[in-house]
Amino acid sequence: MAFGLIIVGDEILSGKRSDKHLPKVIEMLGERGLQLAWAEIVGDDPARITALLRRTLAGPDVVFSCGGIGATPDDHTRQCAAAALGVPLALHAQGKLLIQERIRETAREAGQQADLDTPDNLQRLKMAEFPEGASLIPNPYNRIPGFTIGRHHFVPGFPVMAAPMIAWVLDTLYADQFHREARAERALLVYGQPESLLTPLMERLEARYPAIRVFSLPSVGDAQTRRHIELGVKGEPEQVAAAFADMRAELVRMTAEVEVL
Repeated sequence: MAFGLIIVGDEILSGKRSDKHLPKVIEMLGERGLQLAWAEIVGDDPARITALLRRTLAGPDVVFSCGGIGATPDDHTRQCAAAALGVPLALHAQGKLLIQERIRETAREAGQQADLDTPDNLQRLKMAEFPEGASLIPNPYNRIPGFTIGRHHFVPGFPVMAAPMIAWVLDTLYADQFHREARAERALLVYGQPESLLTPLMERLEARYPAIRVFSLPSVGDAQTRRHIELGVKGEPEQVAAAFADMRAELVRMTAEVEVL
């Protein structure tokens, strides 16, 4: 089962805000023995959001989408999800009740009586208009829910809300996937060798050990270290151990200077 992430918002692409969803989702998946397969960022453009969701909804992946589910004119994700599925938006009965309870709670905190029929409170109910057939994702921060349709899970763009909502989805719907595959990773630093010289070694390792992947991360160096390449293997633990031993032996034969991490 592969997991993907969609981050929606012009503010990310313009640089007004720095994305915090990607590292948090990677962290939460890693804690559960899972990993992120892909991530995409899209601006507040309905046509692009719809096209992206149409493509991902047609696939088999579990997808988390962060942002754009509010009720302001620049929030399009709910509408785009419905368009991508070819279904109408519908006011979710339980979602409506949750929003109304939040309205009452906010009014009580201000020492006021809530009027659910004011234009602004009726506008807030649009946050419970989801693609027909959607189910709710509880929001422990302010109770304004997100929604699930198929294997796609839509949460707000606020990280303080999105993180616990994604955690709830993982723990409620995908706990049977946790820690199903044992994984390992080993790496070392290689000094004074061009990547082109290491590529044949990497190709041989992947051919010899089909349950591992090889990675190469060049660095130009900094005040603490010289120019180097972080070379490693990751995947099934037994094959990782064997591939790493073969890699070290070959680097020794090449008289390469290495530092095991």
